[in-house]
Amino acid sequence: MGFMQTVSERSGAANTTYVYRLCKRIVDIAGSIMLLFLCSPLLLIIAYRLSKQEGSPIFQRELRTGRDFAPFVMYSFRITTIPSKVIRALPPHPFPSNWEHGVPNDFTFIPHQALYTPIGLQLKKYKLNKLPQLINVLKGDMSLIGPSPEYPEVTAHYNNEQQQRLFVKPGFTGYTQVNGFSNQQHDAKIVHDLYYVEHCSLTFDFTIMYESIRRLFQRKKRR
Repeated sequence: MGFMQTVSERSGAANTTYVYRLCKRIVDIAGSIMLLFLCSPLLLIIAYRLSKQEGSPIFQRELRTGRDFAPFVMYSFRITTIPSKVIRALPPHPFPSNWEHGVPNDFTFIPHQALYTPIGLQLKKYKLNKLPQLINVLKGDMSLIGPSPEYPEVTAHYNNEQQQRLFVKPGFTGYTQVNGFSNQQHDAKIVHDLYYVEHCSLTFDFTIMYESIRRLFQRKKRR
């Protein structure tokens, strides 16, 4: 199951005890405050460029499904054209019969590149559009580590197995992302997210965090 199988196996079964959740929340609060402080100059630069080149709104607010199906508003920098905010056929409507028993493994959602603004493409390339999600982490809607936030239209069709990825908070980054899978590859996403839910621990979380940072710097070196 990817680069961290040995680490997570040592962590044992799913560790969703009160102590783990409390420690994870403390790490989320401290980590999000520190990252928001360190990234504040970058956040201001991005906000300024967006306001000058694309106009308002600077931020995009989208409804996502959190832990135990709790809805929340996720923040990010706007990287698409304004009309594209309402152009979203996700999932297909009317729902085909193969959605009756869960979201199909071959379901994919790939936004059309033309919907992205020029600066939006750059922000998306380096995941900088996600920085405002640190506010969601600080608020408690999300965690630094966890499954990627999903659209309510999709989670409404989860079967019992797929619903297990909602046993934990969605994350700023996660096991699926550091293994090279995007939010558009549904079958791989579910497999890796359920593996994380089963093996989550502070050791596993810190390993994912380290790998996320390492891969970010690797991406910058390849520029």
